[in-house]
Amino acid sequence: MRGLRRVYFLTSNRSKFREAAEIAFASDFRLQMLSAPKIEIQSEDLREIASYAAKEAAERLRLEVVVEDAGLFINALKGFPGPYSSDVFKRLGTKGILTLMQHVSSREARFYSAAAFCVPNANPKCFAGIVRGRISTRERGKGGFGFDPIFIPAMGDGRTFAEMTNSEKNRMSHRAQSFRKLVRWLSSVRIGT
Repeated sequence: MRGLRRVYFLTSNRSKFREAAEIAFASDFRLQMLSAPKIEIQSEDLREIASYAAKEAAERLRLEVVVEDAGLFINALKGFPGPYSSDVFKRLGTKGILTLMQHVSSREARFYSAAAFCVPNANPKCFAGIVRGRISTRERGKGGFGFDPIFIPAMGDGRTFAEMTNSEKNRMSHRAQSFRKLVRWLSSVRIGT
C-alpha cells in the first residue's frame, strides 16, 4: 500500500488551513500548510484568481499546490466585497460591513470559494463551492474567522458561522464544498509530477 500523498496548501491563514485539512483528512492525501509568496491577479472571478496563483506557485516551487480564494458577496452592496474580501476585512472588518448595512433591510449574501490544484507543467483544475445566507445585524460568536461572525447560512439553524464548531461549519460551508470536490477528484485520478 502506498503512503499518503502530500499536497501543499499555499496559505498563511491557519484557520482556513484547519478547515480544509479536516475535509482532506478522510482521503488518501494530506494537506501541508505552505506559507510562501502568492501572486494574486486583479479579477472579479475568484476561479481565475485561484487558478493563476496555483499555476504560478506550482511552476515556481515545483510542487503539487492548492490555492483557495474566497469572497463574501452581498446582494444589496452589488456583490461587494466579493474578490476583495480579504483586503476589505483588513481595512473595515465586520463592523465596517455592518455600518454599510445599517439601514439595509435586504440582507441576502453568499460566500463563494474557489480551490485550484496544479502540478508543475500542467493546467490548474478548479473547484467551486457556494453557500447562500444573510448578513446578521450584529456580530455573533467567537469561532471561525473573517466575516464568519456576521454570516448566517440559509441551510443552518439561525447561527452565524462563528457560532458553530469547525465540524458544524464544514457540513455546509463554501470552502468545505470546494475542498470536497477537490478531494473526490484527486482520489479519482493519478497525477505524476
